[in-house]
Amino acid sequence: MTRAYCLDLRERVVASVLEGAPVRVVAARFGVAPSSVVRWSRQYRQTGSFAPGKMGGHRPVLLEPHRDFIIERLKQVSHMTTGQMQKELAARGIVVCQDTVWRFLRRQGLSFKKKPGGR
Repeated sequence: MTRAYCLDLRERVVASVLEGAPVRVVAARFGVAPSSVVRWSRQYRQTGSFAPGKMGGHRPVLLEPHRDFIIERLKQVSHMTTGQMQKELAARGIVVCQDTVWRFLRRQGLSFKKKPGGR
């Protein structure tokens, strides 16, 4: 995973821009992308800080609050597909893709593998 640039570099880059140097010249001098120079300068003007934002982290499970409903529906209709579950969730105002449903069920230890028909 990449790391954020150090505060010292960010401070020197923004100081050069504030002194009036063109963004592309500053980017070339410090070996960073012009877009980084623009973002850091904007951040400094808006917040007064050079600190990078949070990188990475844990993403909440979207379907966890609806776990009981999903498990109950699967008990009622054991042959339901992820597409059908997705449509039922959408009818309740929970818009997610089929992959989200599949990953949630996998985390719960449930399988959605279906046997091909007629075999």
